[in-house]
Amino acid sequence: MNSMSKKEFGDFGEDMAEEYLRRQGCVVIARNFSCRMGELDIIAIKDEELIICEVKTRASDAYGYPAESVGAKKRSRIRAAAKYYIMTNRLDKMRVRFDVIEVYLNQCKGAF
Repeated sequence: MNSMSKKEFGDFGEDMAEEYLRRQGCVVIARNFSCRMGELDIIAIKDEELIICEVKTRASDAYGYPAESVGAKKRSRIRAAAKYYIMTNRLDKMRVRFDVIEVYLNQCKGAF
């Protein structure tokens, strides 16, 4: 992460996660949705199911797995923001799934 800011690092991870979702057949309908309840990194739809994704980007798992950093408080904020998004976009008839996507960005060292 030496040459990237923390935001650039996170944004790059979200770009990678979005590309992964698209390759899985998902249609990404929103990114970085924010309201007073919280933020949703990626919102996608596949097979009439709404997928709310929290993206965690790390250079390694030295401090544990990225998904482990999504604690009870963060999950509560994600649920509240998702409820608001669903209500305001009239998506209350859809099934909803919550995912955490872990993105690992390893720096290459040494000669090729």
